[in-house]
Amino acid sequence: MNEFVYKTITERNEQMGWALPENPLFHIMHFKLKKNEIISCSDEDKTESISLTNGFYIITLKNIISGELIYGRTKYDCTKGTLFCTAPNQTITYKKLAVSKETMQISFHKDFLNGSPLFEKIKKYNFFNYSVNEALHVSPKEEKLIKTIFGNIKTEYHNNQDEFSKVIILNQLETLLNYIDRFYKRQFLNRQEINQALFTQFKKILDKYFETNQFEQNGIPKVDWIANQLGVSYKYMNDTIKTETGKTAVDQVNLYLIEEAKNLLLAPNASISGTAYKLGFEYPQYFSRLFKKKVGVSPKEYIENAGLN
Repeated sequence: MNEFVYKTITERNEQMGWALPENPLFHIMHFKLKKNEIISCSDEDKTESISLTNGFYIITLKNIISGELIYGRTKYDCTKGTLFCTAPNQTITYKKLAVSKETMQISFHKDFLNGSPLFEKIKKYNFFNYSVNEALHVSPKEEKLIKTIFGNIKTEYHNNQDEFSKVIILNQLETLLNYIDRFYKRQFLNRQEINQALFTQFKKILDKYFETNQFEQNGIPKVDWIANQLGVSYKYMNDTIKTETGKTAVDQVNLYLIEEAKNLLLAPNASISGTAYKLGFEYPQYFSRLFKKKVGVSPKEYIENAGLN
């Protein structure tokens, strides 16, 4: 595999033979191809993959017609018009990638956001951290809107720079990110079957963990560990589960613990502390506190109430 690491936008552009950025912290480019023209991003005769790691954010809109694109450990489904976003130091790997129509790309260093609200807000855009098996598929209407914002940024980028330029670009960039966030949430809602499948696998992992006594041996599983078992990032898993159930992944783990606890507490000779340890709690008082918060009564009261029925 050929591996390339670019710390700066200027370094990347120089290596690629692209125009140098007008601002070392921000660059926008737009490749528009002729009808039926195709560009290969690698040597078609070689089977080697190319790995790219950049020290800055990238937002790319392109039409991929063949080849493989891997983000982290997972292949992207790029069979349609696609938009994908990467954060600094994330790795994209591609093999025999070919694109058609046009490619629009914005690259910006985190330092470009210094002093603006976007510096903090960008951390909340979860799509920069997805190890997903699909990019964002945009409809023709959505693609037109994205291209309009790209165009606004491009126009301002190539204008004579003045005191308003950066503010205008940042405002347009934030608008673009907000639309991408909206479109990703729409995609989650439209992919209910896949969301349900992921949540089903999530519950199966918890079931197996419980059945093999790993709660008692290893403690309550971390949600990061569960996401790793599913082959997705924690943020992607959490967003998907929250879309499907209205509750976070941590909430679902806690609900699982409570349901198992209800059953264990009513077993012959069961004790509250024994139940807590069996479910992975290091301290029984933590278990009792969570149980009362979720059920409305303490474990002791729950046992007593069950005995009256």
